[in-house]
Amino acid sequence: ASSPDEEWPEAEKAEKLARGAALKWASGVFYRPEKLEGLGHYRRRETQRNSSIQSRLKSTVQSYLEGVSAGLEQLRSAAQEVQSVCQDLGAARWALLDSAEHFQSLQQMRELMEEHVQLASVVQVLPQIFSVHEVFSHILQLLHGQHLLEAHVELMMVEQLRDDILSQLHLRGLSGAQATVLSYFSGLQELNESLAKQLWDIVGSSLRLVREDPVLFVTAVRIIEREEKIDDTLLLEATFLPPGRPKGWRQKFYQVLQDTIRGARFRAPRMDAEGPGLAKHLAALQEDIVSELRVVKDLMVQCVPAHYNILGVCTATYHQALTSHLQEILREDLDKQGLFLLLEWALRVYHSPEMMGHPDLLPEVDVSALDPLMSSELVDQTERRYVMKVKASVFEWMQRTLEVEFKEWFREEEPETDHQGFFQSALPAIVMQMLNENIQVASLITDSLQQKIYNMALEELEAFLGRLREALAQCGKEHQQDRAVPKYYISHLLAVLNNNLALSNSVSSLNPDTACREVPGSLQAALDRMQKKATQLLLEELLLDLQPLCLQLPSRKWLSGSQLVGSMCEVIDKYAKDFSRVRKPVFTLLLAESELLVANQYLRALLQRKMVCKSREERGQLCHRLLQDATQLRELFCGLGLDRSQQSLEAVFALRELICLKDPALLSLEVLGFVTKYPDVSDEHVSTLLDIRGDVSKEVRHVVLEMMAQHPQVLPEGYRPIFSTILVPVPELPFCLRKGKCA
Repeated sequence: ASSPDEEWPEAEKAEKLARGAALKWASGVFYRPEKLEGLGHYRRRETQRNSSIQSRLKSTVQSYLEGVSAGLEQLRSAAQEVQSVCQDLGAARWALLDSAEHFQSLQQMRELMEEHVQLASVVQVLPQIFSVHEVFSHILQLLHGQHLLEAHVELMMVEQLRDDILSQLHLRGLSGAQATVLSYFSGLQELNESLAKQLWDIVGSSLRLVREDPVLFVTAVRIIEREEKIDDTLLLEATFLPPGRPKGWRQKFYQVLQDTIRGARFRAPRMDAEGPGLAKHLAALQEDIVSELRVVKDLMVQCVPAHYNILGVCTATYHQALTSHLQEILREDLDKQGLFLLLEWALRVYHSPEMMGHPDLLPEVDVSALDPLMSSELVDQTERRYVMKVKASVFEWMQRTLEVEFKEWFREEEPETDHQGFFQSALPAIVMQMLNENIQVASLITDSLQQKIYNMALEELEAFLGRLREALAQCGKEHQQDRAVPKYYISHLLAVLNNNLALSNSVSSLNPDTACREVPGSLQAALDRMQKKATQLLLEELLLDLQPLCLQLPSRKWLSGSQLVGSMCEVIDKYAKDFSRVRKPVFTLLLAESELLVANQYLRALLQRKMVCKSREERGQLCHRLLQDATQLRELFCGLGLDRSQQSLEAVFALRELICLKDPALLSLEVLGFVTKYPDVSDEHVSTLLDIRGDVSKEVRHVVLEMMAQHPQVLPEGYRPIFSTILVPVPELPFCLRKGKCA
């Protein structure tokens, strides 16, 4: 026989582990000699622990054995009961087999019973079937008397009878008999249509009825809800749907109500495109919609179930109908007033407390969750149409203003003056007021429309300045033909300059963006061109008066002493007095341009009609005359308010230095300084100056011109040309024979 250790290897392993743990514990406790004194105490404690563990083990094993014994007893009892049940089932099986023949004999009785039940059912409904047509007549009378609830109850009963019969035929596959039943109950269709017609008439008049007689409207809603419940029940069963089901009367209720709203207000005749008719129409829409939504909110909501959301449906219907209606109106050729009214109404009035934001409608009525009344694309398109209409109106108005201004130039009166005595006309005030009013009106709608109108205003103002400049040029041409026409030509030119300055100062005020007051570059260029044109015409007048005097120099008479420059100063002073009727920035400009013109004409006369000095004395006389003339003219312009640093007459003084130079050999250095200061001087100009001196040899001339070729000049930025507009005569070349040398 095997040893217990071989039969229970786990016990041996456990014992070894226990011994190892005990040794480990003992070595940890008794590692010092003085600890051995407590050995007896530890032995007694461990003995007691072992006894306790053994007693618990015995108790556990005993309890386990008792449970196993009880389980075995229960298994034995269950096996006996299963065997008994099997025996009983076998006996029952044999009993059923013996009785099967008796059950078959009951089939005929079952069929007879089913037939009896069917016949009994038919017998029960026969009185109802026979009375159907009588019920039809009664229902019709009730409908004519508007006893709708009673009529509907009887109608439902007849429909239920028909549907039950059709359902039974459907279940038994007797589809051929259904046509007979439908024919017998054909009057139901007519009654349903008659009832529906009355219901939809009531719904179509609901806004009036809820104020006058809400009972009729509530009755219609109750009938609709009854039919909706029947539809839901039949759809849930989904076995048989009678003819005409589902009726969907609740959906029809919404449709009729929406069609009524659309038809009552939004199928108006063709709008008046000129504005007043449209304004009346929009005002009527505003009043009617607010009034009807009040009725819905205060009265109709109480007459229908909450799930109808009748106020939300009506609000959305009005909103959608308005959207379509506004699109129809926009298809008309509206004028600018009509387009403005429509934009203002859709974008401002519609959401204001005067309409959908009315205190009586809030907070239940909320259109913020709906799509915009006008889409952003439609708003932009309408704004552009409005801008085009305003543009045409502005163009027409500006054109009339220009025509009036043109006629004013030819009147036998001076232009009007302001409180400071400056010439002016009403043109700037008219133009700016018109543009500003249109921009301010557009600001009542949207910022985008205001910006569009502002951009259009600048474009039109720029185009107007171009036409005004053309008109001014035409006036100048007529004046050239007859200097007596217009009589006050110079005064009107000065008024034009003042007007142009007023426009330039006012343009920035048109900008809706107060932080950005810059004048666009193209418009500023148009203003500058206008100023330049008027200045040019004034200088042409000055030139015409100066030319007879300029033709007299240089001459021997002028050289010997004359009042020629004095006469020029008188002409200049006369024009300067006229120029004082323009505001200072333009006055200073006119003085500077006049001074440049005088200097240019003086130099032109010297260079084009050159006078060659025959002796040193004559050259000295010329220098003296140049000094006197230039000084007199310079002092004149200084007295008029033009600073010496702004004057071009300094070129005359510089030219005089070249002529007065005593040693011709030093001319190259003097000429270099001269062309450096006046870089638009050409070789021809210098050559002419050398000719005027009368004492320059060919070698010196060659050196001077060579020096100029070696030092080409570039015009600095902001330089005012003086000599480039002066053309000097080309010296005549000596006649040459072919293939021969020049003489």
